[in-house]
Amino acid sequence: MGIEKGKVCVTGGAGYFASWLIKRLVQLGYSVSTTVRSDPTFKEDTTHLKALPGAPERLEIFDADLSRPDSFSAAIHGCVGVFHTAHPIIFDAQDPENMVIKPALEGTGGILRACLNSNTVKRVVYTSSASAVAFHAKKDLKEMDESVWTDVEFCRAQDIPISSYFISKTLTERAVLEFAAEYGMDVVTVLPSSVVGPFLVPHLPSSFSTSMALILGDREHCRVLRQMQFVHIDDLASAHIFLMECPQATRRYICSSADTTIHTLSKFLSNRFPEFPIPTDILDEVEEEEPLHLSSQKLLNLGFKFEFGLEEMFDEAINCCKQKGFL
Repeated sequence: MGIEKGKVCVTGGAGYFASWLIKRLVQLGYSVSTTVRSDPTFKEDTTHLKALPGAPERLEIFDADLSRPDSFSAAIHGCVGVFHTAHPIIFDAQDPENMVIKPALEGTGGILRACLNSNTVKRVVYTSSASAVAFHAKKDLKEMDESVWTDVEFCRAQDIPISSYFISKTLTERAVLEFAAEYGMDVVTVLPSSVVGPFLVPHLPSSFSTSMALILGDREHCRVLRQMQFVHIDDLASAHIFLMECPQATRRYICSSADTTIHTLSKFLSNRFPEFPIPTDILDEVEEEEPLHLSSQKLLNLGFKFEFGLEEMFDEAINCCKQKGFL
């Protein structure tokens, strides 16, 4: 169906990606309502949102939380589209089932019901993750598209803290698509790989602990970089808006523009940023291999084009870190 410019809602607006998406939407002439958590435990700063050009006229901020599934109705009221980006991120959760997976499922259910009851929402774009595709026992797969799903039971068997994120993203995306099929709702899901680029949030984005691990000297997270895929934050925002507006869009879309391995990434970063001591000895622990390709062909077939490569992703991320005093 797609939508014309009007009022849209972005859930989880204080976050790294959501705040950038809001910036782009306001620039394009959308009126935006967004949700943040008022619970002081989370200390969600909205200063960067209120400071956006056009925010006083086009941005309204609401209190809502995935742990309160019915709290999103006010923000969604009168909207023609909803970008659902909010998701619990607690990588070291002691009780992942109740702290991550259950809130993600129940909160998303509440958002979808609010969309259904609004009588104005024409399309929902849900931000899933490439982690809902990439984790399973199929070791021989060197290219993956939207037909592939992460194996939840395989993830549970790994018994690693971050697996709760993979599981929750996979189960939530499945639930979103099932809800859409049951109620005839127009829903599109976006599966980004690791997001890199500049940021508006006043803190270092949590995802940078992995994507920027070689630059930051985080040896523990470097071990996760054996195979990595990346997308520029602005390309991801453009893809979300493109898929909201595109009449032909349907179901899942991988959004990833660069595939690499820790060996290739280490060489790239060492050459481009010689001022940073890249821990190259970590490479001795990882066998060099062909990179895994996450195919964005379905998205490209609709007419979408990526604008940024690895150079821009890391140039802009590092410059932003420097400007904000993190490097």
